[in-house]
Amino acid sequence: MGPIKTELISFDAFSYLNLATFRKTGTEVRTPVWFARDAERIYIFSSGNAGKVKRLRNSSRARIAPCDVRGKILGEWADADAFLIDDKNEIARADAAFRKKYGWISVVTDFFARLSGRRKQRAYIVVLESAGREKDGRAD
Repeated sequence: MGPIKTELISFDAFSYLNLATFRKTGTEVRTPVWFARDAERIYIFSSGNAGKVKRLRNSSRARIAPCDVRGKILGEWADADAFLIDDKNEIARADAAFRKKYGWISVVTDFFARLSGRRKQRAYIVVLESAGREKDGRAD
């Protein structure tokens, strides 16, 4: 899988994106999330026991669209693949991207997440260009 598409780079103008993940039944579940991009990837973090994390363990199939804090779609949907990451270097890269995009808000969020113990339970997600889908929605 290569770098993200040009269309995904245009998400930078937004603070939130709507991440749609899929249940085993194929039902789409949409969730507004913070995201940050580095030169090649879009990163998201979440609680390790969140539904979207559980769904991504079953399937990398995803869609993303820019949205507001409540999830109202503000642009076009893009097919994507989303993967949980556990590589410490890539997690550091994701954290740096969040600090660059959100500044002091990211620092304060991380501070309180550390105090409460939620930082250790955080799951990181990387969103990449979709590898392509067949008609039934499964990856090629």
